[in-house]
Amino acid sequence: MNPPIFQVCAADTSVTALLGTGPVRLFPFGEAPHGVTLPYAVWQTITGLPENYLGQTPDIDQYTIQIDVYADRGSAAREVAESLRNAIEPHAHIVGWNGESTDPDTGHKRYGFDVDWFVHR
Repeated sequence: MNPPIFQVCAADTSVTALLGTGPVRLFPFGEAPHGVTLPYAVWQTITGLPENYLGQTPDIDQYTIQIDVYADRGSAAREVAESLRNAIEPHAHIVGWNGESTDPDTGHKRYGFDVDWFVHR
């Protein structure tokens, strides 16, 4: 009932080269553990809906997920975002680039984007 973002990204060697293994630093619910190593990424479902039909139950759900990458340098945030994009695009659609920013408390650089993912039931 969720998009397989972690499974897809954890299976991609370019993503794990940047976000590690054990654990892959790609965390759900938009939150990372306190003190996690940079760079890392978080994701969260921001909206979704079933593909409704007349006369049958839905067989697919659409999720829009937001992905935010955090790093100590802007170039590192962009590199991770590009790697995630390349891993995700064969499976889902990038639908928005949410810009870049600097967290005022930590100074970490952020790069964000949105993905529409269609999940068969």
